[in-house]
Amino acid sequence: MIEKLIAWSIKRRELIALGAIFLLVAGALRLRTMPVDAIPDLSDTQVIVYTDYPGQAPQVVENQVTYPLVTTFLSVPRVKVVRGQSMFSSSFVYVIFQDGTDLYWARSRVLEYLSAIQSKLPAGAKTRLGPDATGVGWVYQYAVEGPGYSPDQLRSIQDFQIRYALQSVPGVAEVASLGGFQRQYQVLLDPARLLAYGVTARQVIDAVRGANQDVGARTVEIAGSDYAIAGSATSAVQGISRTSRLAPGVAAPSESATSPK
Repeated sequence: MIEKLIAWSIKRRELIALGAIFLLVAGALRLRTMPVDAIPDLSDTQVIVYTDYPGQAPQVVENQVTYPLVTTFLSVPRVKVVRGQSMFSSSFVYVIFQDGTDLYWARSRVLEYLSAIQSKLPAGAKTRLGPDATGVGWVYQYAVEGPGYSPDQLRSIQDFQIRYALQSVPGVAEVASLGGFQRQYQVLLDPARLLAYGVTARQVIDAVRGANQDVGARTVEIAGSDYAIAGSATSAVQGISRTSRLAPGVAAPSESATSPK
C-alpha cells in the first residue's frame, strides 16, 4: 500500500507540490489567528468554595463548616475528589471533577448543593464560590501610583474605579487588590463612660447599625408629578405618627416639616 502511494506521488509531482504549498500557506495563516497559551492550563476542573467565619478557631471552623460542606459535595455528580482546608476564621473546600466536565456545569451543581446545606451552617458563616479561573491564569500585575496620593486614596481608586473597568474586559475572571490601606470607620468604646451612662456595647452596635438604614414611603402626586418620600428610619417613623392624627384636608403644622430633635 505504501509502495503504491509513493509511486503515485512520484508520477504526479506537480500535484503534490501544489498541495504542499497550499498546506504551508494555510498553516501560516492559521498560526497568525490561533490562540496560543504561554503556560497551558493542565489543571483539573475544580470549584473552590470559600467560607468566612470571623473570630472562630480552626477546629471550630473544621467541625461546623468544612466537614458539613465536604460530606455534602461528595454526592455531587461527576465529582472525583473533595478536599477541605480549615484556618482561623476561614474555610476552603476544593471540589475536583472528572476530566472533560464543563466548568460552568460544575459550578451550577455546586451552587445547587450549597443552597441545600446553607441552612445547616452557622449564622455567622458567609459562603461564596471562588473565581471561574485557576491560578495558572494569573499573568498580569500592575501598580497604581500617583504623586500626592496617599495609600488609602490609591486603594480607593483601585477598588472603586480601576477594578470595575478591568472586570468588564473579556477574558478577565477576577481582579485581586493587594496593598494600600482600606478606608474604614471605627467606633472606640470607653467602658467607664458606658457604665456611667448605663449603656451596653450591644446598644451602641444596634444604634450604629440603625443609623445606616434608610426607609422608603409612598409616592405623592402633585401637579401631575410623582414625588417619592424617603428618609431615615427614626425620622420616618416619627413623621408618620404625627401626620396620621391629622384629619383629611387639614394641613400639618409648620413645625412638622422640621426634623424632630
